[in-house]
Amino acid sequence: MSDQQRPDRDYREVNFDGLVGPTHNYAGLALGNVASMSHGGLVANPREAALQGLAKMKALMDAGYLQGVLPPQQRPDLGALRALGFSGSDERVLARAAGDAPQILRAVCSASSMWTANAATVTPSPDAPDGRVHFTPANLQSSFHRFLEPATTGRVLAAIFRDEARFAHHPALPATPAFSDEGAANHTRLAGGHGDAGVHLFVYGREAFGWGSETLPAPKRFPARQTLEASQAVARQHGLAESQAVFAQQHPEAIDAGVFHNDVIAVGNGPVLLYHEMAFLDEAGTLEALRERMRTPLIPVRIPLEAVSLEDAVGSYLFNSQLLSNPDGSMTLVVPGECQENASVWRTVQDHLLAGANPIGEVVVKDVKQSMRNGGGPACLRLRVVLGAEERGALAGRVLLDDALHGELTAWVERHYRDRLAPEDLADPALARETLVALDELSGILEIGSVYPFQLG
Repeated sequence: MSDQQRPDRDYREVNFDGLVGPTHNYAGLALGNVASMSHGGLVANPREAALQGLAKMKALMDAGYLQGVLPPQQRPDLGALRALGFSGSDERVLARAAGDAPQILRAVCSASSMWTANAATVTPSPDAPDGRVHFTPANLQSSFHRFLEPATTGRVLAAIFRDEARFAHHPALPATPAFSDEGAANHTRLAGGHGDAGVHLFVYGREAFGWGSETLPAPKRFPARQTLEASQAVARQHGLAESQAVFAQQHPEAIDAGVFHNDVIAVGNGPVLLYHEMAFLDEAGTLEALRERMRTPLIPVRIPLEAVSLEDAVGSYLFNSQLLSNPDGSMTLVVPGECQENASVWRTVQDHLLAGANPIGEVVVKDVKQSMRNGGGPACLRLRVVLGAEERGALAGRVLLDDALHGELTAWVERHYRDRLAPEDLADPALARETLVALDELSGILEIGSVYPFQLG
């Protein structure tokens, strides 16, 4: 699309963070997610988790960044339990699931929708041939507890981005292993500025129809979640041309080290790609393809293995940080507190990032420990949506954070959330009732209408 066709040049990135849900718990459900697996069974604090997330949102809003909010999903998902053969009253369904299939109960209580980097893949209007913002909810078929999310995610996105003249919504891909899609956690847009034409880097772990070839190394310990075929399908849905997309295979050794998504090993913003040496199987080829397609020179910021091991990268979530643009052309990196606690990682932040020849001029540390223990850092908690001024004005609901909304959401959390939740508490029928009351009130606060199954009848 030309500049003449696109008069609105006031493009800014809005980070839509997921509110942590009332059933936030440590069930250890995510195979390949080292933090999730190692903390399974511990007691969680849903109230603290939600307040930590809101505090991060508020801090970024106060710093001048546009901050949005996405609601949690309805949990426990009693409909999913009934579809699996558990029958009777809600109390009976929960009791039977707790007794006969506790892992399934944990799955239908997961608050994983808080990690909205997995909610969808987004293409902003400057890159789309029809000049609209395009959304595809991720099918998340690689794990049962996340496979339950796409239907509600689609309703939430359609409720907020409802102006059909400006926003286009596509169905989630078929929920089969061949089209396994994990959303924006494996997608990065690189461009000179938010309103400039961008190049989309799609990172996949495996090829569904070429698996087993000698030319396609495979992880040996953990599954590769994203397929090339899924990434290509999303690119087609959004109308991206070959010149606008790069498809790169994630390094299988990184997957085996716990890098279950690309956003655990790389983060991009504007023309900057901050990545670990072991992020891509073909590092040189990936960079060359990006340089060929980008209109602005690529600024690669490479962290070598000798500076940060894969173990430290996964343990600190250095790369699962938010890289944000500032008006003066500099960038701010928002990192989890675990980065500061790791000597080699923090030394790398000072020596390779802040002292390096790149636009990163500030590093901000945020405490998101409740999320981190389940395997999600600052970048996991947000879905990046580039919007022009008119598109921002067309948003429905009350989802852009301001002081008033932050205050209401904080009070809402303090009213409805427990400060202690162990896996055995998930069978408590009172928890299910508390959650419905909380979500019904939240949909009113956000003014998004009826998006939850219990509201739809």
